[in-house]
Amino acid sequence: MLDVLTLDQLRTFVTVAESGSFRSAAARLSRVQSAISHAIANLEAELGVALFDRTGHRPVLTPEGQSLLANTRDILLRVDAMRARARGLGEGVELELSLTIDTLFPIGMVGAALTKMRALYPSVSIRLAVEPLGGPIASLIDKRSSLAIVVGEDFRDARIALEAISSVEQVAVVSAKHPLARRQLRNRISLQDLADHLQIVLSDPTPLTEGRMFGVLSPQTCRVTNQDTKHAMILAGLGWGRLPFWQVERDLRERRLVRLATTALGRRSQVAAEAYLAHRLDQPLGPAALAFREALLQIAEA
Repeated sequence: MLDVLTLDQLRTFVTVAESGSFRSAAARLSRVQSAISHAIANLEAELGVALFDRTGHRPVLTPEGQSLLANTRDILLRVDAMRARARGLGEGVELELSLTIDTLFPIGMVGAALTKMRALYPSVSIRLAVEPLGGPIASLIDKRSSLAIVVGEDFRDARIALEAISSVEQVAVVSAKHPLARRQLRNRISLQDLADHLQIVLSDPTPLTEGRMFGVLSPQTCRVTNQDTKHAMILAGLGWGRLPFWQVERDLRERRLVRLATTALGRRSQVAAEAYLAHRLDQPLGPAALAFREALLQIAEA
């Protein structure tokens, strides 16, 4: 009966299939070969099918064995996941790590840090949001996230602890097809020149910026809700704007975008902003959040 199947038998089956022989499986599992043969024979008897063809020099999976191998791997994976989750619960590990990332911050760094965290705490689920301007701070205030990455000095709150992790370079750019790109070949661009053209700017999804303006120099604006849309609109030649260097490095190198030739937007049209890891003071970080923080700091320093 299937009720008497054991995890040991299932692991032995997978090990023999992966190693190619009973002898190799015995060495991998630190057991004698006879114990491996006995476990497989018992499993075959309980399943009522032959898992291996033993007529040759090495055991070969039968069609039935090949079919059941996928089921066995799935069972063992689920059991291992359950054990990891139980271990995490016993250690006080978070069930979920929720993060809100500033749209200016390189999301690849976040992915790399989350991958390292998950290697330590595979039971932890992840909820990830990317928001502009006041979004990351608002997510902490509203308790929608346990961690946030904030770029710049414009959003502070006494309830939020900030830790500097890196800097983000922003570049004022325009499409190589835009009139401003052609103009800068002849002379420097003035603030009035910029004001004569549409500026692509981000809209804040929160009320934190109500009545405040951030880097808006032109009376003509196209307001978008995310950084990818802003990037696409500038590439299309609709207008000009600032974008993080990590996002436009290739576009600049391949001349799809050009830096605006003006000193009014920073040297070489480039400015740096500090990036901070943020969390609520009244919500100490759990083991998974601390592992993510450590991994992010290591990646940022590399």
